[in-house]
Amino acid sequence: MPYQPPDASQGLRLHFNEHTGGCSPAVLEALRSITREEAAWYPDYGPITAATAAAFGVDPDWVQLTNGLDEGLHVVAHYARLQIDRVPVEPPVIIVEPAFEMYLASAEAAGLATTHLMPEEDFAFPTQAMMHALRPATRLVYLTDPNNPTGLAIPRGIVEHIAQAAPQATVLVDEAYAEFSGRTFVGDTLDRHRNLVVGRTFAKAHGLAALRIGALVAHPETLAPLRRLLPPFGVNVCAMRALAAALEDTAYLRASVAAAAESKRLLYDYCERRGWTYWPSEANFVLIRVGDTASALARALADRGVLVRDKSAASGCAGCLRITAGVVAHTRVCIDALEAIRAAGAN
Repeated sequence: MPYQPPDASQGLRLHFNEHTGGCSPAVLEALRSITREEAAWYPDYGPITAATAAAFGVDPDWVQLTNGLDEGLHVVAHYARLQIDRVPVEPPVIIVEPAFEMYLASAEAAGLATTHLMPEEDFAFPTQAMMHALRPATRLVYLTDPNNPTGLAIPRGIVEHIAQAAPQATVLVDEAYAEFSGRTFVGDTLDRHRNLVVGRTFAKAHGLAALRIGALVAHPETLAPLRRLLPPFGVNVCAMRALAAALEDTAYLRASVAAAAESKRLLYDYCERRGWTYWPSEANFVLIRVGDTASALARALADRGVLVRDKSAASGCAGCLRITAGVVAHTRVCIDALEAIRAAGAN
């Protein structure tokens, strides 16, 4: 069952990797401009697809908008199911742990069994295990770059190596945090490796999580069979209009990325003062190993109105909390709460 956030209407939401500062003001203006007629008409996706493609630096036929990236994760799983003529001897889906919960949910929804690869020491990417796990029966590999919850990058060249070694499989690279990492596989790599699909979302850096819009980016021949599995009007007019405004407000995006970088620095400094292990993150969050008191500390923070994510149950993440690093003022509130808990002797 995918993780569902608790009711946080009165708390500071640092548990879900959201943009805690909200969307660009231009987005709200765009939403207010929607007319009665536009609300009644089926959308024309041409202009927003072209704008999104321009932002990614590709032609429009390389982009398929989806109802959140989650829909994209689901559709590649259902496509993988269609490529299987009979029940495979080996699981057709590979997931690298620790992983976003929606990969498993998507595979299960499509009726597909999964192989889970555990991380190596210090969350190093399990390259050898991956190459060993690839089989003729493999039809889908879920990858995340940078990873959630570690924030670590996949080492250079490995994604291409996987795509080349398993040409019969779709290799989905989830780039939900690409704006923060400054790195993407969108470009010539997608032309060289036609089984590679990049997933993007506008939930994180652009603050559009509640509006549910994402994209799959791949060679047009690769996207064609995926498009046939999607409904014709899956993205609503509010999401379209919001995305158009968000893409135009590049200054807001730059400020958001800069704030995340400063917040991460504050969290790193605090961890070093406390003697906690952390992993330098290329996303908008930090994974911190606080030890056996992780769950108790998460509860203590929640009691003070600060929600963080207890990741103790995730593979390799025993004793870890994940804290969103976004608005600097919010990060300072979290650090102050941690200090107050320590002063009270609760941790």
